[in-house]
Amino acid sequence: MNRQVKHLFGLVVVLFALLVAFTSNWTVFTAQSLEDNSANRRPLLEQQLVPRGLIRARDGTVLAESDGSGRGERRRYKRRYPQGTLFSHAVGYSFLELGRAGIEQSRNDELTGAADSVESFIDELLGRTAEGDDLLTALDPKGQRAAIQALGGQRGSIVAIEPETGRIRVMVSVPAFDPNEIPDRFRELNADEDSPLFNRATQGRYPPGSTMKVVTAAAALDSGRFTPGSVVDGASNKRIGGVPLQNFGNQDYGPISLTEALTNSVNTVWGQVAQRLGKEEYYDYMERFGFNVEPPMDYPQNQLTPSGVYGPRGRLLDEDDPVDIGRVAIGQERLQVTPLQMATVAATVANEGSRMEPRLGERVVARDGRLEERVRTAEAAQVMSRDAANQLKAMMAQVVKEGSGTQAALEGVPVAGKTGTAEVDGGASNQAWFIGFAPLDDPRMAVAVTVERTSGQGGTVAAPIAKKVLQALLSGRRG
Repeated sequence: MNRQVKHLFGLVVVLFALLVAFTSNWTVFTAQSLEDNSANRRPLLEQQLVPRGLIRARDGTVLAESDGSGRGERRRYKRRYPQGTLFSHAVGYSFLELGRAGIEQSRNDELTGAADSVESFIDELLGRTAEGDDLLTALDPKGQRAAIQALGGQRGSIVAIEPETGRIRVMVSVPAFDPNEIPDRFRELNADEDSPLFNRATQGRYPPGSTMKVVTAAAALDSGRFTPGSVVDGASNKRIGGVPLQNFGNQDYGPISLTEALTNSVNTVWGQVAQRLGKEEYYDYMERFGFNVEPPMDYPQNQLTPSGVYGPRGRLLDEDDPVDIGRVAIGQERLQVTPLQMATVAATVANEGSRMEPRLGERVVARDGRLEERVRTAEAAQVMSRDAANQLKAMMAQVVKEGSGTQAALEGVPVAGKTGTAEVDGGASNQAWFIGFAPLDDPRMAVAVTVERTSGQGGTVAAPIAKKVLQALLSGRRG
């Protein structure tokens, strides 16, 4: 009898061990692949049972919240967006039928409470209803509203960044959409030729025009081979890379300093500067500024586009490819950039040459008010020396003081910037740009504005918009 008991006990132990091994394999190795399977609707259905955390602007304004319906086991939650179109691209959406976009996607784990695996396990063990954490963003409602109003329905984008931290205060893409209407209108919006679902701020690729001369000037000054007073021949129709390059209006300038060449946006000067630096060194500075890679940002990677020189098949070209660096230096030669990238360029110069990683989030807070996470700010690269950055700041201030950027000037607050105008549609219309920052001596805000297919230029179309955005963001701020 004892022998039979022992055999039975041994059999039970073996079966139990097999059961543990099987469930461990299922839990550890198979569960994630099942959860990631698009045919598996269980995670999406489960998330209807969890009240997602609030998404708030930096002043506490609610940008996204969950409405519950039903009782007990039948209670379900659906997302609601009180601000409508105002923050549509930055915040995105989250719906069972269509998935997620924007912050709703990149911060899904925090918003559903899944980021803290230990707490999630305890909730499940004790049968408690899970709750998502709240996310406080860096977005500024006053600045966001001013940006949309300033665009006035024109297609384009505006990004404003706090230079010292990389926090994004404004992210606007027009046309926009109302995320509350996504479940009913997704197909219609997705088919719209104006692409309202497309985030122009992070995905739109545009020729930067003369705003790229800021990158060229940074490389020149930091190389030690040029100073703001260095004189270069500014004649038009100068052969650069074997092809004649013209200045705007075919204007000849003769010998001219780099400061004057930036103020007057002299193409031939900056083309020559880039050629003297060489393709390899110029590409190195582009990469320091963040070109050629996806931005290191708390935003979905599938909604971020690198800036750089693109080949005919959409491939990013590098220094080993046949690229005319003299034309890249003035924003031509298939160079395509996002508004986020050019806002980063302006913010880097403003921050004494230090490029910060862009951030939308500031804090993750539990429903009981406990601070779960303070979103860390981080330096991505020291692009240039402080001396070179300060020299460039002064040069950009001249553009706003007496060059093409005068319409970005603020009363009593010195502004530095650079305009850009790139011909598109075979010269039938323009891509208008302005990038800049203020105040000059203690920059607290950097901005990039671009307007699509306009008949105007950067100085007349984009600069006045930047002025209104800077006014809204700087008014009432101390320092």
